Amino acid sequence: MEANKLTSEQTLENTETRHFTLVSPLEELVLESGEKLSPVTVAYETYGALNARKSNAVLVLHGLSGDAHAAGSSKSDSALGWWNDLIGPGKGIDTDKYFVICTNVLGGCRGTTGPSSINPATGKPYGGDFPLITIGDMVQAQRCLIDHLGIQRLLAVVGGSMGGMQVLQWMVSYPDRICGAIPIATTMKHTPQQIAFNEVGRQAVMADPNWKGGNYYGGPVPAKGLAVARMIGHITYMSDTSMAEKFGRRIRQEKEPFKFSAEFEVEGYLRYRSDNFVKRFDANSYLYITKALDLFNILNGHKLADVFRGLKAKVFVIAFKSDWLYPTYQSQEIVKACKLASVDASYCEISSTYGHDAFLLETEQLTTLIRDFLNTIANGNGDKK
Repeated sequence: MEANKLTSEQTLENTETRHFTLVSPLEELVLESGEKLSPVTVAYETYGALNARKSNAVLVLHGLSGDAHAAGSSKSDSALGWWNDLIGPGKGIDTDKYFVICTNVLGGCRGTTGPSSINPATGKPYGGDFPLITIGDMVQAQRCLIDHLGIQRLLAVVGGSMGGMQVLQWMVSYPDRICGAIPIATTMKHTPQQIAFNEVGRQAVMADPNWKGGNYYGGPVPAKGLAVARMIGHITYMSDTSMAEKFGRRIRQEKEPFKFSAEFEVEGYLRYRSDNFVKRFDANSYLYITKALDLFNILNGHKLADVFRGLKAKVFVIAFKSDWLYPTYQSQEIVKACKLASVDASYCEISSTYGHDAFLLETEQLTTLIRDFLNTIANGNGDKK
């Protein structure tokens, strides 16, 4: 789909999620594990117009709990996209200039094939029979969509957190198909601490009696386990300062008459956020995606100086000082790897108290930085629009 070109005075309205399916035997997805997956459907949205040269496409990649709806007001429920403040006419990723694409990741539960999808071999949801997937598999599915859209080379790939890992994977897997890359608040591989947080979340899901080995579809979902997993994750997304500013030690005005009810505001907030998460996200997808995060290692046996060797794309790495989930030293390591490989790379460290969530919240600063970087790439690419 090519959206109508909008002027900077307008907003993106009635955005619609589309679906692309690989169906023929030649299009089955061979995963990094060696297993094959077919058919594979990719949910995606586009904003702006693809130019005649097909040289102005920007692929936006979401974090763990995101989806294809990155911008605008959804046609189905009027919900705003998760990066709406950054994507649109006149914004940091300007849809007056660029054709913006966002996909839901493989293994997800928002339109792209995942464990809740129907297994053609059984006629039932895959559940626990869904194969393990990797960040590389997610990117391969995205590349298939880009091929389908007839785009030979992306102007840029942009993403934060898990989206940043996908950016790094594009840099390694398809270096000749990108002109620029913006990995934000991310890492080349998980540390033991990062793996540990994810494992506790997975254990919470699997300890829920309703999980049933992943085969809970058609019955009660493992809501309590997934809610606890989300609470754990959400704590890592914030910072000590942001939590103190937002909640302090304030007591809730309304609380249940129970010794261990949510007495503090921070407790009520975590329960509220986790309850909402359970309503929109699949527990199995949480397991599969967090495992893909932990398995990710862009070095993959290579020396730091060699991982990005030969990459011609310009790279702009962005980090946030208060991010303790993906500390700034991990972003600096990405820059170091680029420099050792003679890749044109720059780095910006933003002061923010939001913690890891800053990549979703510090849109004013990101707007300036990303707009300038994309303009530089576009001008170098001959798109001086």
